[in-house]
Amino acid sequence: MKFLLKIVLSLLCMVSVVQAETVAPDVLVKATAEEVLAIVKQDKDIQAGNQKKILALVDAKVLPHFNFERMTQLSVGKSWRTATPEQKQALVAEYRNMLVRTYTKAFTVYRDQTIEIKPFKMAADATEVAVKTSINKPGAQPILVNYEMEKTVDGWKVFDLTIEGVSLVTSYRGTFVSEIQEKGIDGLIKTLADKNTNAVNVAQHKADTK
Repeated sequence: MKFLLKIVLSLLCMVSVVQAETVAPDVLVKATAEEVLAIVKQDKDIQAGNQKKILALVDAKVLPHFNFERMTQLSVGKSWRTATPEQKQALVAEYRNMLVRTYTKAFTVYRDQTIEIKPFKMAADATEVAVKTSINKPGAQPILVNYEMEKTVDGWKVFDLTIEGVSLVTSYRGTFVSEIQEKGIDGLIKTLADKNTNAVNVAQHKADTK
């Protein structure tokens, strides 16, 4: 019986991996965006800036589709190679928190936006693609957002965002490199941690004074 259970569990794991890999990147982006926006549209607390609910939504629906280690590595640049495992772990954690802040802020200003996925094609053996989208809001210019994605054993993951032609990773790299040159890797970690902590405190203060 134990042997049979092991076989079943192994098969389930294999099926999960195959299913993750067979979901096309544009389909994944579209499904995730539509699900998240539907939740935001229906939840008045999120629209009002409820940090607890926003963080829970981002953590459950958005973050699993990002490769934070690669994003952090690309943003840190050459210094990533000389960072210790502990420093790398801290950098990834703070980078993740930084992106969480970006998304939570976006959700608090949600006003009936819709997501349009641009026509998408990819080669059968492609391992990296760009999924182009447009965030549309009535009476406003569309915001163009491209998701740079890579194929992993866990499915397609985002490793960079390009907003109106500006790469998130490239933008951070310039700041990170300067920070590392001036204060070292530990200095960059502290700067990111301080900014993240301050942002959380400010958001909480706003929520408490409403």
